[in-house]
Amino acid sequence: MSLEETGRPSIRQVRTFDELFLMEWPRVVRVARQITHSQSWSEEVAQEVFLAFYRHFGADFPERPGPWLYRAAAHGALNELRGEGRRRVREERDARVWDRGAPDPGDLVATREEIAELRRSLTRLKQGEATLLALRYSGFSYNEIAQTMGLPVGQIGTRLRRAELRLRKEMDHAPRG
Repeated sequence: MSLEETGRPSIRQVRTFDELFLMEWPRVVRVARQITHSQSWSEEVAQEVFLAFYRHFGADFPERPGPWLYRAAAHGALNELRGEGRRRVREERDARVWDRGAPDPGDLVATREEIAELRRSLTRLKQGEATLLALRYSGFSYNEIAQTMGLPVGQIGTRLRRAELRLRKEMDHAPRG
């Protein structure tokens, strides 16, 4: 597709890191947001991803940098969630000591708890499974997922179904609390 068809330059037309950053920023943030459900967290993850990319490749980046960026965004977001989960456990433990376990009104909102459980369940999946789900629900096509993950496109549907089933199983068997 040309610039006129897509409204953005193809990766082959991108010559500088700045152009790459501007072109790929929205997708990298979207991948991270699918996992974190937080705009600010996803932007922090995206910043770290681009910084790591520049440190690794410099101005001489590969012809197809997208797969590297998207995979790094998913991995970075999952790492943030894992760290957040450990922090939350410490804070909840400390809060029980201080206030005898009085529930926070915000924790009583069902939607928030469902999102939190989804996030916790995602962190218990294998990194590849969580990455597949994040890419798919970020709007990536099967072809784009295959390129990003380095897999044959014919395997993507099956792997996505397995990852979704595993996520459902994790959510069904997750400890409630």
